[in-house]
Amino acid sequence: MSSYTNASIGSGSRTPRRTVEFGRTYVVRPKGKHQATVVWLHGLGDNGSSWSQLLDNLPLPNIKWICPTAPTRPVTVLGGFPCTAWFDEGELSEDGPNDVEGLDASVSHIANLLSTEPTDVKLGIGGFSMGAACALYSATCFAQGKYGNGSPYPVNLKAIVGLSGWLPGGRSLRSMIEGSHDGARRAASLPILLCHGRGDEVVPYKFGERSSQILSSAGFRYVAFKTYEGLGHYTVPKEMEEVCQWLNARLVA
Repeated sequence: MSSYTNASIGSGSRTPRRTVEFGRTYVVRPKGKHQATVVWLHGLGDNGSSWSQLLDNLPLPNIKWICPTAPTRPVTVLGGFPCTAWFDEGELSEDGPNDVEGLDASVSHIANLLSTEPTDVKLGIGGFSMGAACALYSATCFAQGKYGNGSPYPVNLKAIVGLSGWLPGGRSLRSMIEGSHDGARRAASLPILLCHGRGDEVVPYKFGERSSQILSSAGFRYVAFKTYEGLGHYTVPKEMEEVCQWLNARLVA
């Protein structure tokens, strides 16, 4: 059964800024004992509803899924056309500018969704494409103990999944985590599963592969990178089966 709520959040900055309006949040309740909660993030132009239906059919009865919908905003890569997006994105490049304010607002919204879960429940974040980018940015905020704007990150994460995505702002990640004993410990404690198709024409395979390398070199010890030959920018049952097995081992077993 799915339900939804509406939510909006500011950027977390001290200066008054435009409030970011998030869309509907769809919740898939666990069919068995509630052992874990995962926030799952859709891709550019999508919404939480389509993923909630797919996740509802996975054989993971002990996981509660929360599927928020991103704010509608003008997106640079689409020539300023407004659509649902977790942050603004131009052409993908390793040293392209990152919309830290947009990322922080979305990652803060996700953390708020998780912060009200029962204390004995394990927490994770997953996503597809831009949603995967947001999940990986959440992982870096968790490791550093703070958002990009310096505010403390409040949630204890146990698993991250990124499908067909990339790591925003990875250039300075290693130095930030290496300089902090707690950061290195948190990075080493958080397992990450990355999956990418070699035929991806939207987020090229090299971005997924490079993200995996950056995370590993920054001290995330448990990064699994799965390659799918011939897979484009979409998901397939074999990939979701592997996601299920991986999440079951980390969050439910």
